[in-house]
Amino acid sequence: MSASATHNPRARCERARSRLVLIDLQERLLAAMPEAARAEVERNTARLIEAARKLGIPIEVSRQYPKGLGEVTAPLQQALDGEGAVTDKTAFSCCAEADLHTRLTRGDQIILTGAETHICVTQTALELLEAGVTVFVVEDGVCSRDTERKRNGLERLRAAGAIITNHESVLFEWLRDAADPQFRELSQLIREN
Repeated sequence: MSASATHNPRARCERARSRLVLIDLQERLLAAMPEAARAEVERNTARLIEAARKLGIPIEVSRQYPKGLGEVTAPLQQALDGEGAVTDKTAFSCCAEADLHTRLTRGDQIILTGAETHICVTQTALELLEAGVTVFVVEDGVCSRDTERKRNGLERLRAAGAIITNHESVLFEWLRDAADPQFRELSQLIREN
């Protein structure tokens, strides 16, 4: 059996084992992204934030040099509604910040969204994989200024062992069952524009 056909029991997001991480989704950085990519990342990340808040999943927010790149975008601040631990950084990987590294390696499933895919998201994911953490990269929740660089970053992460997924898969894996009491409310997020 090939390695790609081998079952990975950690390949499904589980709410009790997950931590949602927003990497550098700041005003000045996202302003440099293609408009459609920015809108997609903000919409899909906001959906994951809302689901994580309602399901009790911890949220981490990193800000790359906020003095220069500004605050997290207004739509995401609104979705966060004061939730989430915020860590400022200058290194590209979130793992360079000791306290954040400790929190990210305490659990065993990290769900990554952010910018830029091929820089901060990639460096964070690679260090988490090295630490033995299961890493999910939300492909419709990450962006780069250039689509080829995003594609390259995702291909590189897949080859390194990260699980490339999408926000709907994460949300429904967190719910797991239509009988979940929060299914009706959270499934509505997908229907919203």
